[in-house]
Parts: sequence; structure tokens; C-alpha cells
Amino acid sequence: MFAEDDDDDMFAEDPKDDHPSHASAMAVPQPQELDISMMDNWDDPEGYYNVRLGELINGRYHVTQTLGKGMFSAVVRATDSKTNKLVAIKIIRQNDTMRKAGMKEIDILEQLHEADPEDKKHVIKFERYFEHKGHLCMVFENLSLNLREVLKKFGRDVGLNLGAIRAYAQQIFLGLSLMRKCNILHADLKPDNLLVSEQLNVLKVCDLGSASSASDNEITPYLVSRFYRAPEIILGIPYDYAIDVWSIGCTLFELYTGKILFTGRNNNQMLRSIMECRGKYPPKLLRRGSLAHLHFDDMLNFHGTEEDKITGRLVTKIVDFKKPTRDIKTRLMGKGTRGMSDVEVKDLQSFVDFLDRCLSLNPEKRCTPTEALKHPFLTRK
Repeated sequence: MFAEDDDDDMFAEDPKDDHPSHASAMAVPQPQELDISMMDNWDDPEGYYNVRLGELINGRYHVTQTLGKGMFSAVVRATDSKTNKLVAIKIIRQNDTMRKAGMKEIDILEQLHEADPEDKKHVIKFERYFEHKGHLCMVFENLSLNLREVLKKFGRDVGLNLGAIRAYAQQIFLGLSLMRKCNILHADLKPDNLLVSEQLNVLKVCDLGSASSASDNEITPYLVSRFYRAPEIILGIPYDYAIDVWSIGCTLFELYTGKILFTGRNNNQMLRSIMECRGKYPPKLLRRGSLAHLHFDDMLNFHGTEEDKITGRLVTKIVDFKKPTRDIKTRLMGKGTRGMSDVEVKDLQSFVDFLDRCLSLNPEKRCTPTEALKHPFLTRK
């Protein structure tokens, strides 16, 4: 989900223990249900369930590994004794607001599953939910790594190859086409919320904790993690499915280069970073933004805030964007195409055009999932 102060979504290195790829190698105890008389309190002070390796949850799931914590839940990997398969279990924090959000996520997951019973549309498979020691628990299929981990492991600072990106993009847009069919916005797409199988060939869209019906789009400037946040959210323009397409455009750029496309410590700096790459924001759209006055004056001049190098104080000054200084084509082709075959150069140009359509400043001109799936970059075999 998103935080009001917006300071917690910069990417810190994951602590080792929260990382699937750094799983503890210690032996897991034999499964046993914990006796209530052994414990004074099941939860930590923040309402997270105190996970114990070896615990048998719901008389069925043998906890073998902790996978990490989010704002709303902790996630564990467990063996399902009924099927002998690995599953991931999301254990929601003990908190009324978070429980309510968990039930909303379950409704959305069930709706998506109903629309895709054969599991062909690349949204994570939700199996069931249950109560455990006062916590709502959600059971999902087990997957291996998220795309941020894939990037760290196989493409640190250099990115992944275009063939892998094409395969992942195709699966992501199939997921988005299902969500659009069901009138659902994901509203938190980023490499962390895209999981792949152990063989790295199957991708699933996951973590629908911020998802909502497309008709519930209340204006909030902190929706979506900051680096993947579409400009219409920051400007307070009514938004729709196009916010998810923007997030995926940012994600695909990052997968190819190993670098985050738009960065800023706050929404004002994000707008500046976006305009340096994509050019001036269309005046017609700025006038529709209920929050545009926070960043633009009546003449639609952009007021950028930055830290004064001497005093350290925030200063505001008018910044003019005559034309993009760091556009997508320059950033992707900047390394040059020496050593690339004609076919590879053409493929890269097609990728540049694809991102261009995903990252249109005007959300109405951004490609839809259906259009994306028909783009030459994705249809090329």
C-alpha cells in the first residue's frame, strides 16, 4: 500500500533474512502446532505475527521459511501437508484497517480467479484464506524471485536481455488485460510485485493489496510507489487503467538498463525528472489537475524545489523545459549499437517505440494492454 509521508518507498537493500534468495540454511523443526499455554503473546508490538519455523499452521501448513515483511503483512513459505506442495502464506497484521484491506484484496483475487479459471492470464493464483491466532491468512501458489531480485542476480547495473524482457512484458500485459476486463486497477506495479518461477520463465502479477475497482479512484498524490507513479496521480487528475501501464513502462526500462527511470525524493522532483525525459506537460491536462497548483503557477510555469547547496534549505525556482534533455531513445541507445546486428538494432528501436507508447504524458494516448500485446515488440517471435 502507500504511506502518507511517502518516505518509505525508496529502495533500501533488503535485510538478508527477509530475502528469499538468502533463506536461512538452518534445519527446520518437525511440524508441530504451538500450544497457547506456551505463549503470552503471539504478536510483536506492531501487530505482526511472530513466525516460528516448524510451526504447523491451520493443522496443514508446515512453515519452512520467512520471506519478508510489508507494511500490511508478513509472508512465509510453507509445505502444504495435504498436497505436499510449497505455498506462500501472507499473514495480515493484527489491525482492523489492515484486516479490512486484506478482505478487500481477497474479494479482488476471487473475482480475477473467477474470470480466469484456467490460470492463463498471469495473475498470482490465490488458493484459500483462513484465520490463525486472530490473523487473516491468505494462501498463494509458491513462486521463486521477484523481478528486483532477478535484476540483482542476473543483471546488476547492466540489465537483462531484450528476449527476456519481451517474454516478461507479454505476460505482464496479459495480467493487465485480465484486470482491465474485471475493472480492476493494480495501483502498485513495480519489479518487487512481479514474481517469477524457479525456472525464471513464468511471471505472475502479485500483491494486490493496493488494488481497487476502477470506479474507486479517489484523488491521492501518494498512490503507487513513487518511482513508478504516473504524473496524473501527482497532479490530481482523475486516473484510470493507464496508471498501471505507466508503472510497467518504468519497470521495463529498469529491467533493460538496470537503472531506475524517474527518480526524486518527493512528488515535485518526480515531475521534474519526468519532464526532463518526456518534455512539457500539456497545458490542457495541467488545467484538469486539482493538485497542479502545488507545482505550477497560473502561467503554468513549473516551480521546482531543490536543496540549496550552501544553506541546505529547500529553495523554489522556475524551471523551463524547452525540450527533453534525457529522453528515452538517448538513454537506451546512448551506449551505442556497435557490435549489435541489424536485427538487434531494429529490435531495440522497436522497444524504444513500445516504451514511448507506455509512457505518454497524456494517459488517454497511452497504449492499452490489448494494444500493447499487438505491438511489434511483443509480437516478434
